[in-house]
Amino acid sequence: MNFDTGYSMLIDGALVGSEAAIEVINPATGEVFASAPDCSEAQLDAAVAAANRAFKSWRNVPVAERQACLLKAADILAANAEQLARLFTREQGRPTDGARSEIGIAVAWLRAYAAMTPPVHVIDKGDGQRIETHYVPLGAVCAISPWNFPVNLSIWKVAPALAAGNTMVLKPSPFTPLCMLKIGELLKDVFPAGVLNIISGGDALGPLMTAHPGFAKISFTGSTATGKRVMESAAKDLKRLTLELGGNDAAIVLPDVDLDEVAQKIFFGAFFNSAQICVATKRLYVHNDIYDALRDRLAAIAQAVKLGDGSEQGTVLGPLQNRRQFERVTALIADARADGLTLVEGPAGPDTGGYFIPVTIVDNPPEDSPVVQEGAFGPVLPMMRFDEVDEVVDRANASDYGLAGAVWSKDIDQAVAIARRLETGTVWINQNLMLRPDTPFAGHKQSGFGIENGLEGMLEYMAPQSIYIPA
Repeated sequence: MNFDTGYSMLIDGALVGSEAAIEVINPATGEVFASAPDCSEAQLDAAVAAANRAFKSWRNVPVAERQACLLKAADILAANAEQLARLFTREQGRPTDGARSEIGIAVAWLRAYAAMTPPVHVIDKGDGQRIETHYVPLGAVCAISPWNFPVNLSIWKVAPALAAGNTMVLKPSPFTPLCMLKIGELLKDVFPAGVLNIISGGDALGPLMTAHPGFAKISFTGSTATGKRVMESAAKDLKRLTLELGGNDAAIVLPDVDLDEVAQKIFFGAFFNSAQICVATKRLYVHNDIYDALRDRLAAIAQAVKLGDGSEQGTVLGPLQNRRQFERVTALIADARADGLTLVEGPAGPDTGGYFIPVTIVDNPPEDSPVVQEGAFGPVLPMMRFDEVDEVVDRANASDYGLAGAVWSKDIDQAVAIARRLETGTVWINQNLMLRPDTPFAGHKQSGFGIENGLEGMLEYMAPQSIYIPA
């Protein structure tokens, strides 16, 4: 199998092309290196029809057989991890070690959901009535995944939905379609025809999908602005909905931390994947007693990490994934500089035409500045001073978003007490970016709707059915 050419969609068990194509750009060079099919409306209709046909039988396949399909899929991805990782770096930009990690995480998610079984709840109080509550699959699922974690966040949808007995039409981002198209080719014969369909296309395809009457559910990961439009579309026929959206995640660093121990962790909690992570630290609140010392340590780390082409040896941080995001983050930095804010910057990236932005720490900007309020989704970290815990908790919570956060302290009890006060779905103590397939992940406020991961995430793709049985 050639991973460098021949990208096809998977529709109803067959690999198909399209009349039109979308260009795929290597973000390290800014140059087109491949093309992917641009799914037509007729092809979308065919994929949805195939998913609905397949659902009639797939929903009745024994759970153990569905789980076996997931395990086979996991084994195939693991066997092709190196080729997928190289392709991943070319289309997404992340250094190859991080690309390998993403494929490995996708494999772990498939295996985890192959071990999960929907529960059956029984109520029998001896009153002449026995009640069984089963969970049944919904139908054909519309899944739309983003460009920052194009494989992992796709598998987050595929694994629980298919394990639960649903079928799916998945559309990866037009910026990063290639790995998932190749995964579709790899998995073509793992699932019955129509159970998993993978299509690609430009910006017009997403709205066609979310408005399509053939879907029972939408699972979308992306920006809050787009998520609101998805929710409006779903409301027309009351499709079930899961939205994993943006965050403006705050980390709070208390004065008792060991700076030498935590500085590296805090740095990469903010800047891994060039900060293109919904749960990355985007606001860093540091106690005034240690502020200068931590800022200097973070600046030193920024000077030492290599920013460059992810395919080159030693590269730690790659480019931003696409020009649109590059221009947005560049403008945010320019505005901060024009406003007279103090910027602490790392080395520039190579002059290759790629979308490179150096690590940028903004030194104690005002709370109402755009760099604090908007969240860059790029390597720009506002770092702010605080003196009192009550004050910093209020500042951390003063956001429309509530995806994740972190508290850093040697006093675990105090850290947990602070974590309980944060208005977010996930909080880490002395760590970050740690998510597990057996643990629910949910955004509060405008960071999401519904749950991913854990058994709770599987049940998002199911509906309860209570059966009353006379004794």
